[in-house]
Amino acid sequence: MGHSSGLGVFRWVVERAIAWLHGFRRLRIRWEGRDDIHEAFLGLATCLITHRHIQRLC
Repeated sequence: MGHSSGLGVFRWVVERAIAWLHGFRRLRIRWEGRDDIHEAFLGLATCLITHRHIQRLC
């Protein structure tokens, strides 16, 4: 019987997304000292991941 906390139901989706983000070398280790630059790289990586998935669907 599973635990009653409800954790783990959709956890694999988050873990997969984090693994995709770690595929970008610049995001594995945070080299940028400024938060806005790091956030910009996160946004860019998210856009690239989304673009790749849309390309596969079309």
